[in-house]
Amino acid sequence: MSRIPARDKVETFRALHRGRVPGDPLVLPGPWDAASARVFAAAGFPALATPSAGVAAALGYEDGATPADEMFAAVARITRAVDVPVSADVEGGYGLDPKELVERLLEAGAVGCNLEDSAGGVLKDRHEHAEFLAGVRAAAADRLFVNARVDVFLHGDGDPERAIERAASYVAAGADCVYPILAPAAVLPLLRAGIQGPLNALALLDGDGPSPAALGGLGATRVTFGPGLQRRAAAALREIAEGLTR
Repeated sequence: MSRIPARDKVETFRALHRGRVPGDPLVLPGPWDAASARVFAAAGFPALATPSAGVAAALGYEDGATPADEMFAAVARITRAVDVPVSADVEGGYGLDPKELVERLLEAGAVGCNLEDSAGGVLKDRHEHAEFLAGVRAAAADRLFVNARVDVFLHGDGDPERAIERAASYVAAGADCVYPILAPAAVLPLLRAGIQGPLNALALLDGDGPSPAALGGLGATRVTFGPGLQRRAAAALREIAEGLTR
């Protein structure tokens, strides 16, 4: 497998977010290890986005409990296994300063990152988090695509206007994309109208939520799945395991 230079991968990843038309979002499956990454790449997906909760489960940790060293090592194994761009969910940044965080992401081969704006189930101060994102952007320059997660619908009051307000601060700080995780589908058009730049939506795999294409029609630029794919794979393996004893 010939390797694409890191800078070319970043530019490829950025370009994938541009010019998306309604109903055709960038769909980014979430690999939790090298094997799953190779499956998604072989299926033709042009880029991938690791889920921190899925990687945690694969490593034997609860969501949010993965040591930073193990998370970056897992991301590095995934990026080495495929030649498509890989963005990494690194939770809140593990307490690293922006420069070190960027260095570790680049060392792991990531072209982008997700960064949460909550800690311990509580929203961070919007202005302080914007300063942190600005620091990451300054340290990364154009070497990383920064996806700023907005946790208003997860840990806040679910007010769309509050989500738009926080998103605006993050975009002004240099975020390339914002991710109002768990925003109801019905609210996506309002968020799309109020947020500049790419918008990330979460697709649920419970059969009741909108499809990725439908989320794109509602305003999503890109669609990710959180740990949903890892959990579905674990459920399938559980069924196989149970069948071995019959």
